[in-house]
Amino acid sequence: MAAETRKPTPATGPVALFVATRKGAWILKSDGARRRWDLTGPIFLGHVVHHLVLDPRDRRTLLMAARTGHLGPTVFRSMDLGASWKEVSRPPAFRKAREGETGRVVDHVFWLSPGHASEPGVWYAGTSPEGLFRSEDGGQSWDPVAGFEQHPMGMDWAIVDPKQSTPDGPILHSISIDPRDARHLYIGISGNDGGVFESTDKGASWKPLNAGSLAPAQPEPYPEYGQDPHCVRLHPLAPDVLYQQSHCGIYRMQRPASRWERIGENMPKEVGDIGFPIVLHPRDPRTVWVFPMDGTEVWPRTSPDGKPAIYVTRDAGQSWQRQDRGLPASQAWLTVRRQAMSADAHDPVGVYFGTTSGELWASTDEGAQWSEIARYLPLIHSVEAAELSS
Repeated sequence: MAAETRKPTPATGPVALFVATRKGAWILKSDGARRRWDLTGPIFLGHVVHHLVLDPRDRRTLLMAARTGHLGPTVFRSMDLGASWKEVSRPPAFRKAREGETGRVVDHVFWLSPGHASEPGVWYAGTSPEGLFRSEDGGQSWDPVAGFEQHPMGMDWAIVDPKQSTPDGPILHSISIDPRDARHLYIGISGNDGGVFESTDKGASWKPLNAGSLAPAQPEPYPEYGQDPHCVRLHPLAPDVLYQQSHCGIYRMQRPASRWERIGENMPKEVGDIGFPIVLHPRDPRTVWVFPMDGTEVWPRTSPDGKPAIYVTRDAGQSWQRQDRGLPASQAWLTVRRQAMSADAHDPVGVYFGTTSGELWASTDEGAQWSEIARYLPLIHSVEAAELSS
């Protein structure tokens, strides 16, 4: 087992949920007991918002990845918890193509990740098509990470034809920074030629990290790259522990090993281990939540049999338990996108998810009981839980 850092004291104050949807953003704030929730919004009604993230290093800077009707793909910044917003001065954009080259244009910014605690102004962004960008001024200006953009295998990892990709297009996501080392990064790329990739020099060089991860559409079912990770998470207290919800199962990796173990094979066979989000307990690296979806044949992207449920493991994937108390018992044909599920740092932990049909669900007892705290929202792209000052 990897060495763990000392577990932090559980949070006790109010929680905020930052909700990004297909037609704007909303913010929910709780009381200290997480019994009452106040909904504010919409913010930028009608614009596609893919990700809305509070900087945990200052608890006041919010960044929003949006695709607007008049500005195209961009990033907005708020310094007052969403009361006011300004577009950043230079959003992520690929370098201009040289003569004779085929250039790439950012369709949308998909993922935002605050940088390492030792680098308070640093943020990372992942885009569609697959690009990795870094800001060193709190998100005001962005530059491509040259080691990724100019990697000799870069176009092998990227999808040239967007039609051969996910409904959101080919995307770079799941940007994770090792809390022990700002130079150690992980990313996920979704699409037919993607996978998980690792850098130990702040993005100057990259290598695939996909051994053991299934890719049945490829000529070789376990290729060096060519997988479709849906969401990859690194545990902050045990950063040698990685979890992955893939297009083809749920996986765990224990570094320094470099091979994924398919822990989703322990899920009930009638449910399977296909889905998009994966959420980690903030203090227990062995506890993980997933939201399975129907991954059979035509991939309807709905809850299996129309009966939504969370599944939790408390033993690193050796066994899984169904958690559906309070959720619809039948005829609920919804699912949860890769960024639309998160957890707070309370004890017991609060777990939250938003659906493709616009409902927002909360459990303040680690999934034992669920309550609907918002409904009639647009399709929910992401839900990020954050602790507020009491």
